[in-house]
Amino acid sequence: MNTLLIIYSLFSFCLALAYVFIMWQYIQGWKELDLWEIPRNFVGNTRISVLIPARNEAKNIGACIESILNQSYPCDLYEIIVLDDHSEDETPDWVRLFQVQCTNVRLLQLADFVQEGETQSFKKKAIEIGIQHASGELIVTTDGDCVVQPQWLSLIASFYEAKDLKFIAAPVNFHQEKTPLELFQSLDFMGMMGVAGAGIQRKFMRMCNGANLAYRRSVFFEVNGFDGINELASGDDMLLMQKVAERYPDGIGYLKNNAATTFTEAKPTLKSFLNQRIRWSTKSGSYRESLVTVILAVVFFFCCNIILSALLFPFFGFSVIGIFLLSMLIKAAMDYWFLNQMSHFFKRNDLMRSFVPSFFMHTLYIALVGFLANIKTTYEWKGRQVK
Repeated sequence: MNTLLIIYSLFSFCLALAYVFIMWQYIQGWKELDLWEIPRNFVGNTRISVLIPARNEAKNIGACIESILNQSYPCDLYEIIVLDDHSEDETPDWVRLFQVQCTNVRLLQLADFVQEGETQSFKKKAIEIGIQHASGELIVTTDGDCVVQPQWLSLIASFYEAKDLKFIAAPVNFHQEKTPLELFQSLDFMGMMGVAGAGIQRKFMRMCNGANLAYRRSVFFEVNGFDGINELASGDDMLLMQKVAERYPDGIGYLKNNAATTFTEAKPTLKSFLNQRIRWSTKSGSYRESLVTVILAVVFFFCCNIILSALLFPFFGFSVIGIFLLSMLIKAAMDYWFLNQMSHFFKRNDLMRSFVPSFFMHTLYIALVGFLANIKTTYEWKGRQVK
């Protein structure tokens, strides 16, 4: 029994040490990432196509389009293409109302190109069709339930023109939280934005979110678009980014500026939240960068080990409590350090008031979602059962 406990203690120590190292990389990587500001007298000369894949977004699409039309970037330099994915509500009608008033708003309906049952990668297919019909040199994507800030396109365009990048990731955050679950999601997601920025900066973990991306139209065709990553319904963001990074390892950038953040709402129920995170996790086996999978595995096993050390108490008694408490203390300290930095940058210090319950929820959900993602083969997304 003593030998087994020693082995378990060493294993736990190694996991904790690895977690500290990973979090340290995130903290330092985010600090190293330069804040981007729009250069003085910037006008912009890049033609942009904003693509919005949308399915059943009648209650959100109007606010989304209106926020994009309210840009400081010259209106004659960008177009908005809404790609309606077989919506069963009034989403297309809302877009048509904007079409009447604004010449740079267009509607493409996926039903004119692909029928239900012909693919399970509807979002990727919508983006692909949008790119084929786009006139812009730079493709910018967001989602139909997002709103953006007035300097969004100016920040993206100025960053793109100055850095000559192939692919740009930018922040996405939640807002208008009403419940403890939504507050937890906001704090957790804010941390993900830090992870994305730090990973891109240090070139060890390229992650992004499709609600705020930009990439050269020519590069999309150069890497053959979504070919080779079409087996999953999701993955229009990270899997594409990693394809581009294979060809242009120095061509990936993260736009660090709070004014470049797009906003959406957190999932209202525990079921919808878990379903979303399981969907995100199922694509981890398709990541082209193996180090990303290794890092995610370390975080998963560290959280599982914390739970396991609590469950082992009846068998090992107080000998295992030290492992549990030390692991919890290490995770809490590193998480707080990182999230406090992120909440300050995004001007959401209020979210740190929910750190303690969020810490426990994060530990449990990482273990649960990681487990379910490996046994669940299908999930619900936008009213469809997909893989």
